[in-house]
Amino acid sequence: MKFSGLQKLSLIDYPNKIASVLFTPGCNLRCPFCHNWRIVVDPKPPFLQEAVALELLESRKKYVDAVVVTGGEPTMHSELPKFLAKLKERGFEVKLDTNGFYPEVLEECLPHVDYVALDVKTSLEKYRQLGTQDTAGLMRTIEILKTGKVPYEFRTTVVPELVTAADVERIGEMVKGAKTYALQQFVPQDTLDKQFEALRPYAPVTIAEFAENMKKYVENVVLRV
Repeated sequence: MKFSGLQKLSLIDYPNKIASVLFTPGCNLRCPFCHNWRIVVDPKPPFLQEAVALELLESRKKYVDAVVVTGGEPTMHSELPKFLAKLKERGFEVKLDTNGFYPEVLEECLPHVDYVALDVKTSLEKYRQLGTQDTAGLMRTIEILKTGKVPYEFRTTVVPELVTAADVERIGEMVKGAKTYALQQFVPQDTLDKQFEALRPYAPVTIAEFAENMKKYVENVVLRV
């Protein structure tokens, strides 16, 4: 595998863990609010090669507990399961971030991960605004994770216009019965579509209202505002 970058230390990407973060290039979606759009739209070298990435991570084992693989979209890469297995062989805890559109690859990854975060970006009807109309893979991924083979969370960045109170209800129906669902604040900085930088984020009290509504669908609701 190759990577677009490595963040040596993160205290926020893996719940209750100190982690390093690897970023994979490319994505099947074009979310207008994306902050990692440079590695999504036109990934450019120099890329970090797998062997070098593993060597760097090994050298930092005394500082970190875990490795987070994010993107872009990691599960676009068919070699991902083998790479995650190598991380586990080296004693790392592994978290995978995904948009859920490649359920077959995700299933291959599950034996080699300790935690999965699935981005549920909006209601199914609005995914066309993110560059796709076929959400069958996403729905399959939701069902796979709900079986509980590994700990997981579903999460939504509450982008005004893309995520309304009505959308939250629809998302609730999509993820009904899930263990953990997180609502995250939108930060209007360095977005793919520059118009989104002019959006005013929801007030924390509004996001709290969304969370209250979501409690009828899932066991545990987390606020990140």
